[in-house]
Amino acid sequence: MKRIALLGSTGSIGRQTLNVVRRYPNKFKIQALFANSSVDLLKVQAEEFAPRYLALGDESRVKELDTLKAEVFSGADAARKLCELDDIDVVVVAVVGMAGLDLVVSALKNKKIIALANKESLVAGGKLINDIMRETNGVILPIDSEHSAVWQCLQDKEGVKKIILTASGGPFRGYSKEKLRDVSVEQTLKHPNWSMGKKITVDSATMMNKAFEIIEARWLFDAEDVDYVIHPESIIHSLVEYYDGSMIAQLAVPNMEIPIAYALSYPQRLKNPFGSFQFDRPLTFIKPDETVFNAPRLAYNCLRKGGNSACALNAANEAAVELFLERKISFLEITKICEDALKHFRFIPEPSLNDLHDTFTEVYTSIK
Repeated sequence: MKRIALLGSTGSIGRQTLNVVRRYPNKFKIQALFANSSVDLLKVQAEEFAPRYLALGDESRVKELDTLKAEVFSGADAARKLCELDDIDVVVVAVVGMAGLDLVVSALKNKKIIALANKESLVAGGKLINDIMRETNGVILPIDSEHSAVWQCLQDKEGVKKIILTASGGPFRGYSKEKLRDVSVEQTLKHPNWSMGKKITVDSATMMNKAFEIIEARWLFDAEDVDYVIHPESIIHSLVEYYDGSMIAQLAVPNMEIPIAYALSYPQRLKNPFGSFQFDRPLTFIKPDETVFNAPRLAYNCLRKGGNSACALNAANEAAVELFLERKISFLEITKICEDALKHFRFIPEPSLNDLHDTFTEVYTSIK
């Protein structure tokens, strides 16, 4: 029985993780739940799964949890405290944004297995996290469908030539810059294949999500060559190319509960209720058009430059996406703001954890 701390339980990945646990109560126990502010849903989840611990970021509403039979933590450090508990085996990091960095660091230092759905932690602090993993013999199992696919395809790490991530292209695949000028928030949030939270859906539309996944793959798999291709059907989730010319791909219907279940159950595989892929459609691949969607190019630039540059990109994007969702900037301005931020941030070649937090704050506040 694996005892799980689910950080971000009320978000999209959190809710789907609970679906997996619900199907396998003899394999997984929800020991702790964390939400930032969604108290009502957190209470419903706690009543069903009876965790020993609850954590809420919003201290002003913590008294609403008094009726539940659980030890309650609250405030800015509430989620981190769950990572330090002795009776937790797996920490699912499903929070959004830079908040995931401290949680990943804390979970690694406390010898927890991490099931990771927060890409910003590795984008901002990939080298730092890898250094801590080496020191602690830490384990990070990816939940993102693309990185789960790579993980499953890496049979022979010595023979790997290239990792190739796939991207659906989002709702605006094939659009020109002219056509993108007036797209609305509502159009942006209608992803053709996946049901996700607002920020990651916007990131998918701008291709910044793929940019972050490129950086994440570099650190997850110690990969020097990470490429990507547009695959509109989202059936092939990633490929690994070997030096002998072979390519291994992982295929599955686009449902996040499949990679979630694999990360939680590894090294076992669990039966799922989604059925098999039906071979009733073509699978297509399209070369990316970076003259329109250039976010991945920003990622490659950050990897070449190193230091805190990817952290600056993450901060700029987080601020810009918020401005877009608040209808204060246009869709095309999101990536433009990120480009400009990378020209003006304070570069630090070997950033500490505090340096990364300072970088994020400086860049984010300069935009917001």
